[in-house]
Amino acid sequence: MFRLIAILLVLYLAGFVAFVLLLPGAASAARPAEGIVALTGGDERLSAAVHLLESRAAQRLLISGVHPAITKEQLKRLSHGGARFDCCADLGYAAKDTRGNARETADWARSHRYRSLIIVTARYHMPRSLSEFQAAMPGVRLEPYAVDPENIDLDGWWHDVHALRVLQGEYAKYLASTVRNAVVRPALDRDAAGGKARASS
Repeated sequence: MFRLIAILLVLYLAGFVAFVLLLPGAASAARPAEGIVALTGGDERLSAAVHLLESRAAQRLLISGVHPAITKEQLKRLSHGGARFDCCADLGYAAKDTRGNARETADWARSHRYRSLIIVTARYHMPRSLSEFQAAMPGVRLEPYAVDPENIDLDGWWHDVHALRVLQGEYAKYLASTVRNAVVRPALDRDAAGGKARASS
């Protein structure tokens, strides 16, 4: 039993190190798409997404996971938005987590008939975000636009207790997301499809 635990611990730690080393670097340019999605959680994400919108990298911007008390005018001032923010930025208030961001974005993309999106979030958050978004929108092209998070030293993570705590927590969430989307989600989809088939027969 002890040997099994030791093996699992080694595998977990090896996977964690690989996860951190393979995190995307901060983006400097974005491949054009139809929509932009900013996941709330840091001012740097919002500023980068608004800059992409004002630079016409896409037609519209969705800011997903906005606090109910925050207004569009407040976000415009915070992100230094311009004329395109007024006409082409939408606020999503429904999402409470990354999975909720994916669902909220899927509804938004469907309403605009978008088939390509630029996803703006922190570097450490990008792998889990893409996992959730790909599961929610399998037919949509996703272009990651990673930004450096504030107050987290990703380059010196191994000697920064705060960075280690954030990265370890994110890695655990990423594993859970990957397993759910690879195993649980397809099973639920099959059950739903079977229910529809029985209802129509």
